[in-house]
Amino acid sequence: MKILNLYAGIGGNRKLWDGDIEVTAVEIKEDIVGEYKSNFPDDNVIITDAHEYLLRHYKEFDFIWSSPPCPTHSRLVYSKSGEKEYPDMRLYQEIIFLKHFFKKKWIVENVIPFYIPLIKPSITLDRHNFWSNFNITFKKFKSLNFYKTGTTNKSMASFHKMPLPNCNDNRLVLRNCVNPKLALHIFNAMRQKE
Repeated sequence: MKILNLYAGIGGNRKLWDGDIEVTAVEIKEDIVGEYKSNFPDDNVIITDAHEYLLRHYKEFDFIWSSPPCPTHSRLVYSKSGEKEYPDMRLYQEIIFLKHFFKKKWIVENVIPFYIPLIKPSITLDRHNFWSNFNITFKKFKSLNFYKTGTTNKSMASFHKMPLPNCNDNRLVLRNCVNPKLALHIFNAMRQKE
């Protein structure tokens, strides 16, 4: 199975995937790419804009996982004082694009936003909304409060069962990881016959 893992980060979502899979990971930040490569040396890793890569290469894959940037959608950003910015609409562009043009299985992940989502998610699990074209059952997952005083980078890496990354903003990188057990739940749902 050929899998496209967009906005791959250090690979938290990829951690527990197994079987006969060939993963292409796309990430734009070089320091993060180095971490991903050390975690998954057999994956094909491409340094480029994931949004544009999806548009040009979606037909080459059997399953697509996309986790577009979430900061402009986050309830945390909304609650902070300071200059505001428009929510990044690539999230909805990708949902609409995949829904209408990609006939194989796909999932788009993002945070629960500060606004009512413009497109209703297929399911909400833990602190994430998921849009997909396959059925995902509800399941509770142990969560970690990444913003709690005393939560260290080491404790976040341990929670995700990932090595402590050595990149520019490893705290943000760790907060952006999808819980590997949650990602495995979705991966297994994708492999089910419908």
